[in-house]
Amino acid sequence: MSELQLLIYPDPGLKQPSVPVQQFDRDLDEFVHDLTAVLERFPGCVGIAAPQVGRHQHIVVIDVPAKPGSSCHGRQVLINPEVIEWNGMVLGREGCLSVPDFTGDVIRAESVLVEASNADGESRTYEFTGFEARAVQHEIDHLDGLLFVDRLVSRRHDLYRRKVYR
Repeated sequence: MSELQLLIYPDPGLKQPSVPVQQFDRDLDEFVHDLTAVLERFPGCVGIAAPQVGRHQHIVVIDVPAKPGSSCHGRQVLINPEVIEWNGMVLGREGCLSVPDFTGDVIRAESVLVEASNADGESRTYEFTGFEARAVQHEIDHLDGLLFVDRLVSRRHDLYRRKVYR
């Protein structure tokens, strides 16, 4: 197991588009394990994408905890995820491990249908709604070199300095 380092904005690696995964092998399994370990280092974090640690492949880990009255898939490894259908639009606040000092208001689809493979290469279709849909869209953006700050309608009115709680 290696200790992956998180890239922080404005690192140019965060803007680099990624390529689809071709090999579903032991190296991929080890990387997914290491990427998940990075996610676990940040309590409250609900997702991470491979480009955030400098590996430019289509790999995302999502872990949105279910709340009463909502349905979430729990921890999911999405390899080569692709949004194949989206519905509705909703404005919501987002933050990012790679942009630690700010949050912002971003418009996202309310629900998305995503095709992805798991780490074994088995293809599956997922329906994500609500906050889980927002998290998936946010992480998929990382695969294209996009950050939530790129989706703000106005940096002047929709970007906020993150509050620090003591």
